[in-house]
Amino acid sequence: MSVTHTLLGLIEVQPRHGYDLKRAYDTRFGQDRPLKAGQVYATLGRLERDGFVAVAATGREGGPDRTTYAVTAQGVTDLDRWFSQPEGPGAYLQPELFAKVVLALQSGRDAGAVLDAQRAEHLTTMRALQAAKDGVDLDRVLSLDFALFHLDADLRWLEHTAARLSRLAREIS
Repeated sequence: MSVTHTLLGLIEVQPRHGYDLKRAYDTRFGQDRPLKAGQVYATLGRLERDGFVAVAATGREGGPDRTTYAVTAQGVTDLDRWFSQPEGPGAYLQPELFAKVVLALQSGRDAGAVLDAQRAEHLTTMRALQAAKDGVDLDRVLSLDFALFHLDADLRWLEHTAARLSRLAREIS
């Protein structure tokens, strides 16, 4: 995910200061991986340097000085470009898992056990994600569904690979 464009999009919706921006990002997009404050402020600095945001106000709200940023016309143009470009489907290959399977076979270890352990881990994660969908907003449900569908695809690969282990073992030996 482009943190830069996500923060810029949040600023387009409403001018924000760094703390508010971090809170909005973490609430919508960073439940599992919140942004560090330093990343927010570094990104704001780059956005301002590149002309995508400008200082809208500086003030104190019962605490430290807060600089509020607003999106510029150039920022809107950049967001329009970003929105119009589809994301390329990534080749979501788990190279480490693939390497474990191949190396287990080559070394005489039980590659089926490697796949079984991974399957169990995926199923545990999927159950936790499914449980996390209860009582949350639709945007969070969609995010959890995204992760669940990817894990489901991984499980299909695990099953497909398990069915081909003996053939794979013959071919790599």
